[in-house]
Amino acid sequence: MVSPSFVLEVLFALNKEGIPTLRFFNWAMNCCPGFVPSAKIYNQLVNNLGRVDDYETMFGLLTKLSTRGFCLTEKAFAFLTLTRPDNLTSSVEKIVGILNGVGSCRGSGIFSLIRHLCSMNAFDLAISVMEKTSKSTRYYNALIAAKCKNGDFQGAREVFDEMSQSNCDPDMNSFNYILGCLLKYNRVNEACGLLETMERLGFTPDEITYELLVFHACKASRIDSATQFLDKMLLEGLRPRLKTHAAFIKGYFLLGREADAFKYVLDMSLRDKFSVNVNYSMLSSLFCKSKRVSEAGRILYEMMEKGYRPNQRVYFGVVKMLHKENKGDMASQLQNMFMKF
Repeated sequence: MVSPSFVLEVLFALNKEGIPTLRFFNWAMNCCPGFVPSAKIYNQLVNNLGRVDDYETMFGLLTKLSTRGFCLTEKAFAFLTLTRPDNLTSSVEKIVGILNGVGSCRGSGIFSLIRHLCSMNAFDLAISVMEKTSKSTRYYNALIAAKCKNGDFQGAREVFDEMSQSNCDPDMNSFNYILGCLLKYNRVNEACGLLETMERLGFTPDEITYELLVFHACKASRIDSATQFLDKMLLEGLRPRLKTHAAFIKGYFLLGREADAFKYVLDMSLRDKFSVNVNYSMLSSLFCKSKRVSEAGRILYEMMEKGYRPNQRVYFGVVKMLHKENKGDMASQLQNMFMKF
């Protein structure tokens, strides 16, 4: 039997060397009737066909993908990164022509193509793809996200403004990308102005919005402000994401307020039960990294005593450190308790 993971590994190796993969793929399909290719395998095949400049076969493959309901990802267009600059426009035009002629994978293909071009900073080409296919909020958001990642706030705002002119209304993702960029570069006043604009237009902050605000406040050691955001979030019925909890726990810990970090974990075990395992494990990990392994062990003991299973990597790390520091009794206690999971 040929496993999908084995085929994918071979495809990666062949793509790395620029060797055509279709013959190997057809062999795998013919010699093992039970072999079912995954979406990842098909994306690597598309990538390979682009590398060897076989767009005719690519069209047939994408048509087959559409009939099977598979989606294209950025991996399919990784070959564009290796394409010579003078051939890039021609290659993109060929891809767009193919995508316009296939079925259901067209949407995921165009979106992934735009995202990959943005990751290459080929924004003009990404815009030309939109002009030849369609303009949507989702596509504009890909441009905004890439501009923000580059720290190009002005460019992101220009794309944001162009959305309205193209009759594409922004959504919460549009606002969150720009808000995150502003906060990352400490442009707090502009971030506050953006929040006011967002709410004036009728948009309500979501979990990611609050996560950005909490993360920035904790990073700036303004835990009280972060707590106000959290309370407002919970009051509105929104569940904090795991990264939101992590910002608080790390924020308290880095300020030397370990007791407050522990209190936060306890409070959230009542207010957000879905995060209990992760929060306890994170706090234990922070103690362990600070060489305070006994406290890390006590955190794990308490959480398991309450019936919560710790993160396996954190658990083994703490047990290993306990043995290293000749605290075998505590390590044995933790091991006995972990057995029940």
